Amino acid sequence: MTAPSERAALVERYRVGAAAVRTALDGATDDELDAVPADGGWTARQVVHHLADAETMSATRLRRLVAEDEPVIHSYPEEVFAARLRYDRPIATSLAVVEAVRAASAELLELLDEVEWARSGTHTEDGRYDVSIWLRTYASHAEDHADQITAARGGARPQA
Repeated sequence: MTAPSERAALVERYRVGAAAVRTALDGATDDELDAVPADGGWTARQVVHHLADAETMSATRLRRLVAEDEPVIHSYPEEVFAARLRYDRPIATSLAVVEAVRAASAELLELLDEVEWARSGTHTEDGRYDVSIWLRTYASHAEDHADQITAARGGARPQA
């Protein structure tokens, strides 16, 4: 389990992650959003939609860990989501989802007591999974993808 001081820092990092994504998208044109990075990775638009889906899944995971006894936390097929959930659509709603879900989860995290921080379940790929592991996993998730968005906008070629 994570010490309270480390948790506070991680919760704050988690809280500001959505702002990092918004900053990375500031002034983005449709061409920039749809440019394929030189490494062939996801476009900035696809990353935003991935974030909305990932944050929604993560919020559900957190709530299940806190509310249920020994929940099974399932992985999900990110590439299938990207292929089937129309990652070519406008990003405004997905960005709003990222911001709202992160705000709601950060609020919940700040209210947890020590017993709730210790609650755990089993992740289908990673085994034992508790609230502290959840936080360490997601604290930097949005920031990491903000960097990916910035890179995709910067050195990319237009999508064919």
